[in-house]
Amino acid sequence: MVDQKLKNRALHRAKIIRGQLNGLVKAIEKEVYCLELLGQSLSIQRSIKSLDAFLLENHLRTHVKHQMRHGG
Repeated sequence: MVDQKLKNRALHRAKIIRGQLNGLVKAIEKEVYCLELLGQSLSIQRSIKSLDAFLLENHLRTHVKHQMRHGG
């Protein structure tokens, strides 16, 4: 079970993270200044936390709700 609205938001967030990560890889290859790399890395970590929130919300709204209704 998946909440389609949450699925779309999670997919969007995951694609953003993929873009951020690709940008970080390129920056590392270009030997960008360390503090800028750290800033990019922290941004990716915040994006992953946001994705985690979408995934947890979906789990609570679908699986947990279903289990509670059906005595699981």
